[in-house]
Amino acid sequence: MKFSRKTFSVSKFQQSIWDSGIIFTALLTMCSQVMAGKQELQSVIQGNGHFTKQLYNVLAQKPGNVFFSPISAHAVLSMAYQGADGTTRAAFGKTLGVSDHLEAAVGYQDVMKHLNNVSDVQLLMANKVYIMEGCALNPTFKEVTEKNFFSEVQSLNFSQSEASAKTINQWVEDKTQEKIKDLITPDLLNSATRLVLVNAIYFKGTWASKFNKELTQKEKFYLNDNDTIEVQMMNAKGKYFYKEDETLDAKVLELPYSNSDVSLLVILPNKRNGIANLEKKLAETDLTKITENMFKPEVVVKLPKFKIETTIDLKKPLEKIGLGEIFTNKANFSGMLESPEQLFVSEVIQKAFIEVNEEGTEAAAATAAIRTRRSINTPNTFFVDRPYVYALIHQIQGESFKSVLFYGKIVKPLSFEVHDEVHDEL
Repeated sequence: MKFSRKTFSVSKFQQSIWDSGIIFTALLTMCSQVMAGKQELQSVIQGNGHFTKQLYNVLAQKPGNVFFSPISAHAVLSMAYQGADGTTRAAFGKTLGVSDHLEAAVGYQDVMKHLNNVSDVQLLMANKVYIMEGCALNPTFKEVTEKNFFSEVQSLNFSQSEASAKTINQWVEDKTQEKIKDLITPDLLNSATRLVLVNAIYFKGTWASKFNKELTQKEKFYLNDNDTIEVQMMNAKGKYFYKEDETLDAKVLELPYSNSDVSLLVILPNKRNGIANLEKKLAETDLTKITENMFKPEVVVKLPKFKIETTIDLKKPLEKIGLGEIFTNKANFSGMLESPEQLFVSEVIQKAFIEVNEEGTEAAAATAAIRTRRSINTPNTFFVDRPYVYALIHQIQGESFKSVLFYGKIVKPLSFEVHDEVHDEL
């Protein structure tokens, strides 16, 4: 997010998921016009679930596939929440689903600790604050971003836009193992820029049971009741957490990575043309509890391989879900800087890349669950041959609720698809 004088912009959120792994980077830049407990942790996770549904409902109004990282957007906006006051603070609280900004800060301290200590997969969340040379952060804002969001602070001369952009982009590349490059372009920085806050979440994981490449074959995928395309369909058979949800009129399957605290959740409507009805039902569902009451039978799974890259302008969607004030002169970010300059948001952009294939990102222990004993009973079937919703989720050890790291829907799985989306019409 970028804060300049009379300008606050989230320049770019970038993300990459490859081989069933994920990389995401969120950028928040500010320009001049700105304690962890279980209850706070649960509040943040439930708030992120609330935020996920709201943002998805707007993004899904456009036809086609949807993919974004709600928690990275939620984290960056939660940092901005710490420097807001008045009606701007109230707007953050309502939209983020966390009514108190200090509760959000305390909750994220715990979220950061848990996400950065997951074994057997690579999962990292990091924050960074860049401030204009000669400017000073409000001491309270500085303390909360460093203590609760684990953020470092670095001074830059944003009027030297090329050098500043290079510095920011290098940090992003380092945090994402060089998978995200050129996050910010020099034209987004100038002498009015005051703050740049960056959030990066990176995931790279191996399936607990990889799909056998030799079993992948071309099969039909129904776009609706009548129209089909051919896709590369992966095949597996094993014991997975599964349920048939009558309320959603859908089947739910959880595919774990090598650490089962992280998994890919697939929600498949029972009808070929049931995606719209499923979306309506999910809008009324607590996403953090969607895996409750699942059991672990033997399941025959068919899941399409796919790869998608998206660039989404989030300004209009955020306005639609209640954060319109932060983009206007009415915005109050008086708690961010020591100086009385006024700040507001100009843009929010997210870039995402995802690839799902047979192996995950590594091959460790990938074949164990595939080699299951044949059941004498007819196994459950989970054939993903129609549009579906999916989420990458993380369960904090010792807790029953799960946080949504990435979320989206596939209406047309392709070997590669690129979207540049601007939501001005929403």
